[in-house]
Amino acid sequence: MTVEVIAVGTFAVGVAGGFLLRRSSQTRNASREEPPDRETRQPADDRFDALVRALPLGVVMLNRDLRVRFANRAAAAIFGFERSRARGAHLIAAVPSIELEQRAQDALGGKSATTPLIVSGKSVNRSYAVSVYPLASSSDEDDAAPSPPHGVLIVAEDQTELLKLERARQEFLTNVSHELRTPLSSIKLMLETVTEAGDEEARRMFLPQVLGQVDRLTTLVQRLLEQAKAESGEMVLQISEIDLEEVARPIVASFQPQAVAAEVNLEMRTLRPAVIEADEHRLSQIFVNLIDNALRYTPEGGSVTVTIDVEDGHAVMSVTDTGIGIPYKDIPFVFERFYVVDRSRTRGSERSGGAGLGLSIVKQIAEAHGGNVAVKSTLGRGATFTVRIPVVAVQP
Repeated sequence: MTVEVIAVGTFAVGVAGGFLLRRSSQTRNASREEPPDRETRQPADDRFDALVRALPLGVVMLNRDLRVRFANRAAAAIFGFERSRARGAHLIAAVPSIELEQRAQDALGGKSATTPLIVSGKSVNRSYAVSVYPLASSSDEDDAAPSPPHGVLIVAEDQTELLKLERARQEFLTNVSHELRTPLSSIKLMLETVTEAGDEEARRMFLPQVLGQVDRLTTLVQRLLEQAKAESGEMVLQISEIDLEEVARPIVASFQPQAVAAEVNLEMRTLRPAVIEADEHRLSQIFVNLIDNALRYTPEGGSVTVTIDVEDGHAVMSVTDTGIGIPYKDIPFVFERFYVVDRSRTRGSERSGGAGLGLSIVKQIAEAHGGNVAVKSTLGRGATFTVRIPVVAVQP
């Protein structure tokens, strides 16, 4: 596999690298005067070694032959080698990267490198900020003829999670821009038509559509606010005793016009009555998001079924569709915020996959009630989303 090594976070890595370079130079100079055995080591040296070993940054020191003199635990974890086997081994054996080896060679000539780098990994894709520095033989800046570097210092920091968040942010901006642009463009076009036509027929034809697009924008903004509240810990539950059927039935009825227009059969079934302690408004959001999601991905002639049941002390709410299903590779991620299954699989821009917030909000609400949400799907044969919430409210 490929492991992407990048220069994100180079400042932090560079600061750490500079400190290690200075301290390594001081330690080497001191070693010229004292034998490097344990009895004569200074306490400061021991503390420095302990610090390097404990650093979350990966630190690898090479000699002039590019053989590993030292590697801390973080470096072993980052580059995937065993420290005992790596010690004394050539860099290319510990980290199989020709370009990293070349940069280490350049460092022996006095050239530092912090630019992006690609390194082959052994198991999973990881992203790192990597810096390569020459280890100076002397710390005396006034030396007119300094000696060549006596080795190489490599400092690496795992940036995988940071880049994951950055990609999510970029995808979010792209998705939200798409979701905002489409209805705004439609509203602008329809209002221009009404203005230019100036007759009652144009108003009757386009104003309801304008209101529909405004509702779509309102829903998107509301979902963004709900997601922000959930992630900031501000989702406060107003617990009361509610009947799930009474909550779900008007919501299902409100989606009937959309289902009829899409030629999809929408129905509701109550297998066993479910009276639970929960937040009625939040559970309404669960039904709205799951039904809306099912209708988006169900083609003409298909069906969407909302089922309510009670099982093992939990209220069970499920929404089953006969739609296009979810690819196996996407199933583990559908509840992540901003994650959107391929837009090309939906029926046109009006039924696009949204901004990737609906299912994430469902998950947040279910977990806030002490429950969970799960999905089962077969590509081309539909999907079933199931939410389980304890009948008795979980005490805060």
